[in-house]
Amino acid sequence: MTRSILLDTETTGLDPALGHRVIEIAAIELSNDLPTGRFFHRLLNPERSVPAEATAIHGLRDTDLIGKPRFAEVTQDFLAFLGLDPIIAHNAPFDFSFLDSELLRCGEARLARARMIDTLALAKSLFPGATNTLDALCRRFAISLAERSRHNALLDCRLLAAVYVELTGGRQRGLALERATGVPRECVVGTHNHTPYRMAPNADEQAKHIAFITRFKAPLWQKD
Repeated sequence: MTRSILLDTETTGLDPALGHRVIEIAAIELSNDLPTGRFFHRLLNPERSVPAEATAIHGLRDTDLIGKPRFAEVTQDFLAFLGLDPIIAHNAPFDFSFLDSELLRCGEARLARARMIDTLALAKSLFPGATNTLDALCRRFAISLAERSRHNALLDCRLLAAVYVELTGGRQRGLALERATGVPRECVVGTHNHTPYRMAPNADEQAKHIAFITRFKAPLWQKD
C-alpha cells in the first residue's frame, strides 16, 4: 500500500508573515491515491479576527470559531495523522507556508518540501495556458460541484481527491498485461508509482478459461 495525505486549509488571509492564521484544516488519507475513508478535520481559533474579505471566500466568521481549539492544541494529533507520507495539495506552497508558520509557533519543525505534491503545478504542466483552479478542473473532469457554494476545506479535499486521480491518469492508469511463471496471464494494476497488486487466476478459473477457449475452431493464436 502506498499511503499519502491530501490536504487543504482555510485561513484569515493570504500571508502568514502578516499575522494571518489557519482557521480550518482538512486532510484525508489516500491508499494508492484513492480515499480510505479516514480523515482529519478541525475548525480552529486563530486568536485574531477574521477579515470580511476572508469570510467572503470561505464563509467562516469569528462567531463560528468561538470555543474551537487553538492550533497548538491539535498539533500532535495533526502530525500523527500526517505521518511521514507525501502530502498532496492544490497550490501546495500556500498551505505549506501557513502550516510551517503554525508549526514553528508551536516549536515544531517545518514540513519537508520533499513531501510536497502540488496538484496546481501538475495541472499547469498538463494544461498549459488553461484555468487550473479546483473548480475549473472539476468541470474539466465532469466532477460535480453541486455541494460547493463556498470554499470548505474538507469538501475541497474530497473534490481534489477525485481531480488527483484524473490528473495522474484516471482509474485505469497502470493497467497492463504481464506474463507470469506458471500462470497464463495476470493483470497488474497500479504500476503508476504504486506497489503492484497482482490478480492471478486460481486453478478453477484457469480450467474454466481452457474449457471456454477449446470451443473455438482453428483459433488464430494456434496458427503458425
